[in-house]
Amino acid sequence: MRPGIHPVSRPVVFRDRAADVAFLTRSTSHSSRTIEWEDGNTYPLIDVDISSGSHPFYTGTSRVVDTEGRVERFERRYGREASARG
Repeated sequence: MRPGIHPVSRPVVFRDRAADVAFLTRSTSHSSRTIEWEDGNTYPLIDVDISSGSHPFYTGTSRVVDTEGRVERFERRYGREASARG
């Protein structure tokens, strides 16, 4: 790799305000706000709108929106187990 062309990666805390969850990870993002982490060190803080802590796919709260009844018709034909498998 060529020196001097890559951004500096450092520990940063990402906080999901909707789920009240924070993650310490490495990032190249900048922030003027800081937070004291569980290990006693101070890290830059970046607030995010959605993360794995609040996203419906990761939390298991996702819903199938079907206005034409296709899901119900499929479940009647093939049973509920068929839709759970695939």
